[in-house]
Amino acid sequence: MNIQAIKITMPLITVAAVAYLLFSPSRYVGYAPDQPLPFNHKIHAGDNKIDCRYCHTSVETSAHASVPPTATCMNCHSNVANKTSDVKWLTKQFEGEKSTGNSIEGKGKPIQWIKVHDQPDFVYFNHSRHISRGVDCSKCHGNVAEMVKVKQVESLNMGYCVNCHRENNAPNDCSTCHR
Repeated sequence: MNIQAIKITMPLITVAAVAYLLFSPSRYVGYAPDQPLPFNHKIHAGDNKIDCRYCHTSVETSAHASVPPTATCMNCHSNVANKTSDVKWLTKQFEGEKSTGNSIEGKGKPIQWIKVHDQPDFVYFNHSRHISRGVDCSKCHGNVAEMVKVKQVESLNMGYCVNCHRENNAPNDCSTCHR
């Protein structure tokens, strides 16, 4: 075997393997970051049966599902559970007051939620296209209505998406997801 070929091939294989391990979305299965406010989807979407679209208003019309403004939370929480420490913090955010060292500028300042489900910049994913074709949110996001803390339950990597497209006779050409 050619020694020169081995000297070139082995470093390339090593770099590719390390890149795969570092950047593979499947390593994020189970990812459940602490949020600035411990939002309990089980209480809201599960026990109280609030539809996902009440908070994620643009999921049917936009590429992004959107994160609700603080005002959406306050529609209920100005009257419901407003004595709890979390809702008091939320109210301070909404009213634009200083809350535990965080300087808030103006009413309705959005909470800086940490993304749980994310795709690389080179991937184009359109929520509205999937919702309009009847794909249930739980297919990718799991049963969020039973989650106290939202976590990533699927790899959401290319193989996951391609398999789903094949199973549902959806377009599989590269430009469907890569733009």
